[in-house]
Amino acid sequence: MTEQIKQRQPLIELKDVTKTYHDGKRKDVFAVSNFNLTLYEGETLGLVGESGCGKSTIGNMLVHLFTPDEGSILFRGQDIASMNERQFHPLRKEIQMVFQDPYSSLNPRKKIGWLLEEPLKIHRKDMKKEERKAKVEEILKEVGLDAEYANRYPKELSGGQRQRVSIALAFLMNPAFLVADEPVSALDVSVQAQILNLMRELQEKYQLTSLFISHDLGVVSYLSDRIGVMYLGHLVELGTTEEILKNPAHPYTKALFDVNAGVLFGEIPSPSDPPSGCPFHTRCVYCTERCKAEMPQVQTLSGEGENVHIAACHRIGVSS
Repeated sequence: MTEQIKQRQPLIELKDVTKTYHDGKRKDVFAVSNFNLTLYEGETLGLVGESGCGKSTIGNMLVHLFTPDEGSILFRGQDIASMNERQFHPLRKEIQMVFQDPYSSLNPRKKIGWLLEEPLKIHRKDMKKEERKAKVEEILKEVGLDAEYANRYPKELSGGQRQRVSIALAFLMNPAFLVADEPVSALDVSVQAQILNLMRELQEKYQLTSLFISHDLGVVSYLSDRIGVMYLGHLVELGTTEEILKNPAHPYTKALFDVNAGVLFGEIPSPSDPPSGCPFHTRCVYCTERCKAEMPQVQTLSGEGENVHIAACHRIGVSS
């Protein structure tokens, strides 16, 4: 979105976050491993990677649907990972999420007006009934829906209209932080561009910090100030959108730019049985014996703070 990012203060900090899913009948699933990431006030950071890479787990932990096994998640300096639901509840209005599936994220038994009024009743007890209804009409208008949609049930809306309602719910309380998890992947192609444009307009208007999760690098590039690339639970590259587009450093990032050219071959390994060494070595055309045996360390290529460009690859600094 922006060619040059000014230095801003951190809003969200993930430090050495690890999440493992346990199943008594199967092996443990390593969803996220030693994950570090900082999101700065007012920025949109895109998190991209194939299905199963752990990006949705990151999103769910950020909105406190899951908690990490290890590490901390700081929101304005408070570790939300260590909070129980009662402690986190006051922050719920500050941290919101737009889910992938608009068909399952809305209660089908409640009208749209009720769905939008309920958070106001919980978090804005000072508002009168007339004020709540006015706010509902206002937020519906902001997402491109007429006031009469408040009297409809979710089943009476199209997929795109339902996702507009989901976006209205997310922005209703004017949050500080938003997670958007594949918000257009379940929609018709004809509707996707409309929803992306709407989200971009709202991001610019509200100037909130957001994490945009997608498997599509093109979609992420359109909305994001910075891009993080995930593979099998690890952050393998991070940089400004301009830098990632012009100078991708990790072989996986390069492969994502041209998935149809045959550069990216094979399937992502199972998170329950991750490979040794570099997690990408089983699919990398540059794989060496070192890659098979040794996990690459994150290296800084350029910049610092929110302008830093980092990647985890043994080939960095080695002439090709």
